[in-house]
Amino acid sequence: MGADIKYEISQNAYIKLVLHALNHKTASVNGVLLGRPSPLNHSVLEITDSVPLFHSNLALLPPLEIALIMIEEQYSAKGVGIVGYFHANERFDDAELGIVAKNIGDHISRYYPEAAILLLDNKKLEALPKGKDQSPVMQLYARDGSKNWKLVAGSSRLMVKEPAANVLLLDYISSEKWHDVVDFDDHLDDIKKDWLNPELFK
Repeated sequence: MGADIKYEISQNAYIKLVLHALNHKTASVNGVLLGRPSPLNHSVLEITDSVPLFHSNLALLPPLEIALIMIEEQYSAKGVGIVGYFHANERFDDAELGIVAKNIGDHISRYYPEAAILLLDNKKLEALPKGKDQSPVMQLYARDGSKNWKLVAGSSRLMVKEPAANVLLLDYISSEKWHDVVDFDDHLDDIKKDWLNPELFK
């Protein structure tokens, strides 16, 4: 895969991450991206699913390691692996990629060098009901030649597979569907809660 790899995220993976952030509006949240290179075009990385991780103590390494191992075990049989990281900042006006996000991104990059970081763009999310923007409410970060995380200007390298994803996202927001999202923190508190969220889009 070359330096100009494109990232195509599925509607469900995309919406799940945004709903997770909305479920914990006053906290930082994170998640991982799952996928594989497109069999039709190896310069496109298909993000087919996502797993919401934590909404507290994001910097703690032991729970993260446990989560990543469990996720890899669950998804490897489906032929997909962890290909990136999602982060939403605690403060609405914070549009910076912080040290915790960069460190977790670096950790994932050791196993998958083309990994991306997606950072929730709160201003874009807030403006969604006012416009007809089809582009993701996320900023794309990729590692440069010096292995530093850099914002990829413009949205041409990040797209949602289904063009109407934001319309569906707004429907889910209006029905407060974020209450249904389970993350790893919830699972660790109550193991009956399923971090795979199998019923979320039923």
